[in-house]
Amino acid sequence: MHNAPAVTYPVGRSLFHGGLVLAAGGLGSLIALLWLATPVALGWRQWLLVGVLVVVVLSAGNAWRRSPRGVLRWDGHFWEWASSGTVQTGQLVVHVDLQSWMVVSLRSDRGATVWLWPERRSDALHWVTLRRAAFARSGAGHHPGSSGDQPRSEVKA
Repeated sequence: MHNAPAVTYPVGRSLFHGGLVLAAGGLGSLIALLWLATPVALGWRQWLLVGVLVVVVLSAGNAWRRSPRGVLRWDGHFWEWASSGTVQTGQLVVHVDLQSWMVVSLRSDRGATVWLWPERRSDALHWVTLRRAAFARSGAGHHPGSSGDQPRSEVKA
């Protein structure tokens, strides 16, 4: 495939990501309740499990609640993430592709990585175009100010 067509795609808080956090928290809580319901006397191990579970579930829920919101752009040569008045360009890596949901990261030119959970429901009309651009290998551009031949768009499947 040659250059994939340009696309601008809105990315916000993912319901799929939220569902995973909720399911993992629910499963962990169920396992903890089953362990606490056993006839063994409650000891420090059980209370440690409860404490760790509460911290992990609250942290995961807070991370989901604070998920980055913005616009992911592919201009035919470069990936760009625009959020809260800031714009960063970098390499897009697809980590998970479940047809209607993806987990991607954009490693900016400055070294920071933004994790994004784009979903088909955000813009069904442009979903296929986003996926096509995310998986296009020959459409990789080069950083305008960099020397050498380092690709700007990288896909790990």
